[in-house]
Amino acid sequence: MALSQQITLPNGVSYEQPLGLFINNEFVKGVDGKTFETINPHDEKVITAVHEGTEKDVDIAVKAARAALEGDWKHVTPSERGRMLTKLADLLEENIETLAAIESLDNGKTVFWSKVDINNSAGCIRYYGGWADKIVGQTIDTDEKNFTFTRHEPVGVCGQIIPWNFPMLMWSWKIGPALATGNTVVLKTAEQTPLSALFAATLVKKAGFPPGVVNIISGFGKTAGAAISTHMDIDKVAFTGSTLVGRQILQAAAKSNLKKVTLELGGKSPNIVFPDADLDNAISWVNFGIYYNHGQCCCAGSRVLVHEDIYDKFIEAFKKRTQANKVGDPFGKDTFQGPQISQTQYDRIMGYIDEGKKAGATVVTGGERVGDKGYYIAPTIFSDVTSDMKIVQEEIFGPVCTVQKFKDEDEAIKISNSGTYGLASAVHTTNLNTALRVSSALRAGTVWVNNYNMLHYQMPFGGYKESGLGRELGSYALENYTQVKSIRVYIGDALFS
Repeated sequence: MALSQQITLPNGVSYEQPLGLFINNEFVKGVDGKTFETINPHDEKVITAVHEGTEKDVDIAVKAARAALEGDWKHVTPSERGRMLTKLADLLEENIETLAAIESLDNGKTVFWSKVDINNSAGCIRYYGGWADKIVGQTIDTDEKNFTFTRHEPVGVCGQIIPWNFPMLMWSWKIGPALATGNTVVLKTAEQTPLSALFAATLVKKAGFPPGVVNIISGFGKTAGAAISTHMDIDKVAFTGSTLVGRQILQAAAKSNLKKVTLELGGKSPNIVFPDADLDNAISWVNFGIYYNHGQCCCAGSRVLVHEDIYDKFIEAFKKRTQANKVGDPFGKDTFQGPQISQTQYDRIMGYIDEGKKAGATVVTGGERVGDKGYYIAPTIFSDVTSDMKIVQEEIFGPVCTVQKFKDEDEAIKISNSGTYGLASAVHTTNLNTALRVSSALRAGTVWVNNYNMLHYQMPFGGYKESGLGRELGSYALENYTQVKSIRVYIGDALFS
């Protein structure tokens, strides 16, 4: 099979799609000669096939990354690293039309939101380009006879495993801080969405990064992902995905070489609406909080908690707003919600919907397929739910939310903090005291007040409890990619003669 293919996108853009594994700044075939297809979730047709990386290919990529770490990359100054990252950010922006269309074709998200993702990806890379020459240690004044200081050194070769819901955004979240701090990378894309990262790899080379610094593997979690998490020459692994797989990666890291691990995992995030909230504004954000990216968002506000005094009014207005969301072709001008990523995910979500119906919850709107092709599900609201229902407790990862009543602030906090997740949350109120008090009480890594899903690359992101370990983004992410070394130089008189 060829290493590239000419593809014409639905928006008329024609481009050369790389299909090989990106190792040592070149696209190559997998050692075992395997390929796998990637499917358009809009029409369920095959887009193309890409070369599959296995354990053997991961090992080759790790060797390339190690050679780069100890070779050319080691001698690149921090300022030059920053320049390369800034150049990469510029190239992402220059190719936004192509990258956004690839994302929409391969993932199913609308072109509008794909462009937002690419812009934010460029912003993230540029942000870390600015950090590259500002990674500093401390001088510690212990006593007059010793000069003591610390260095923040690269961790080494970083294995990075990204999900299918935000392919380019997660690509940038991972490689940005890793490269800024002088590490090298072996990154595995999700098997459902390999295309945009492979195209972006061509931009890595154009930006001037030496061979082996960034390596991109297309492959499956059980083979390539497992190889990354168990590899004895990978110093750190970063994973975004399900809590189930996160546990497996943590175990694999412990059983291999005790590599450092950061995990950004699942969520079942509460979105609390108090009776004094601006109702129209709150409903707009609640709608965005759950149906953005088709509900395929780890921090989605899937548990809506509404004060009993406004519950009925909220349900009626929220139903009307939800039914106004246009579901359809990702390349359609007014489309807000595209298809789910795959048949597997579609079946999983519909299974939860059936489970909710059987448990006695009321379907306010949605709950069914949209159209006769593609993985489309109508935005769905369940009311009359109880906290013990599966649709309330478990992450559905689709356009489905539950709406529960609460009677007072204490009950809202108690319900919100129940369960095993703690990724995100939101509070809607016009009372500043309520906003601050509840925000402090919520056990979640992010709390939005009178908004939802407003992430930013300068702002740390990560979870409490089973929603993960460590933080992505902002200056906090840099801590995950450096080792702190203490150096003490004795400058006093000789102790022994």
